[in-house]
Amino acid sequence: MAIIAEPRRVHPILRLGIAISERVTGRRLEPARLLAWYPRAALGSGVLESLVAHREPSKRLLKLVRVTASLTASCPFCVDMNSHEAATSGVTEAELRALQRGTEDQVATLTPRERTAIAYARAISATPLDFDDGLKARLTDHFDEREIVILATTAAQVNYWARTIQALGIQPAGFCTVQDA
Repeated sequence: MAIIAEPRRVHPILRLGIAISERVTGRRLEPARLLAWYPRAALGSGVLESLVAHREPSKRLLKLVRVTASLTASCPFCVDMNSHEAATSGVTEAELRALQRGTEDQVATLTPRERTAIAYARAISATPLDFDDGLKARLTDHFDEREIVILATTAAQVNYWARTIQALGIQPAGFCTVQDA
């Protein structure tokens, strides 16, 4: 149960944005509803969400980064949301389980490039942040500058949502693929 109730009255533009988001996801999205208490935060969050990468470097790689960041940030709602329909992005149940256990190095289906992105997402989402020289070298070996920025901002976006959602006490919305996360 969230620590605050939803506002009774919501600005019409926010109401429209919430309705569209809920129609797209097929779920009631409590984070959007609670952010309506502060319309500027709601609009800023909506813009952030609409402008993040969805296809490049690849849908599969972004899904791996989002799930890894969600698990590392220990956000049940984020794991629930970001693991949803993983198979449509080419991520298998075995790969999701390995991410959950931190044993992705033992999964033959993950490429060195994907393992590097996963390690980067873990480093971005851990406290304190720590990027060793080996990780930096692997990043620049496997990704160009644009891709590194996309990976960093994708993981950072998940972390923004993880902290906001956890701070408001929001529970998962029922998307979940990774159980007991």
